[in-house]
Amino acid sequence: MESSQGLLLICLALLSAMAGATQFRVGGSKGWSVPDPDAVSYNQWAEKSRFQVGDSLLFVYPPGEDSVLLVDKDAYDACNTNSFIEKHDDGNTVFTFDRSGPFYFISGVEANCMRNESVVIVVIADRSNRSSSSSSSPPPSPSSPPPPPPPPESAEATPAPAPAPAPAEEEPNSSPPPPNAASSRVVGFMGSVGCFVGSIIVVL
Repeated sequence: MESSQGLLLICLALLSAMAGATQFRVGGSKGWSVPDPDAVSYNQWAEKSRFQVGDSLLFVYPPGEDSVLLVDKDAYDACNTNSFIEKHDDGNTVFTFDRSGPFYFISGVEANCMRNESVVIVVIADRSNRSSSSSSSPPPSPSSPPPPPPPPESAEATPAPAPAPAPAEEEPNSSPPPPNAASSRVVGFMGSVGCFVGSIIVVL
């Protein structure tokens, strides 16, 4: 049962990451083609957009007449259609970003590439890092029980001055704080154990 709960949590985390992903259609309604000279270039469009890991690009173009090549920077700068990392020619290409950093795309038709059918996409954020940082925030909460132990230290400092006063009436007053300090230690310890067990259940 615990393993099924862990699996459910993992599935929910993946679904939430996917729900936050965005698909960008390159070229808008015109699709992946040679841009009009007066239109916004692909790179101007890319600079105004924010791309994150998990987002995707949709390239729509006539199959058999055009294609999309994922290339390195040198091939991008030279419009070298013979040197590519990936080639897509199905007419409806979806490319999902699996890392941060720059991605270089050019048309598989060299003449089209020379006429600015190319784009550089810079992926600036990683959703998985965010989700891991948000999931790592619960572990800092378990570390908050250690701060309660410092108050017991101040309670231990109080018993030293307490024996100095002669009146026996103050001694009963000074005796209640130590039980509170002990109980805060127990609560802190139990909280740490509970958080540890909870994190193990989540991992499973």
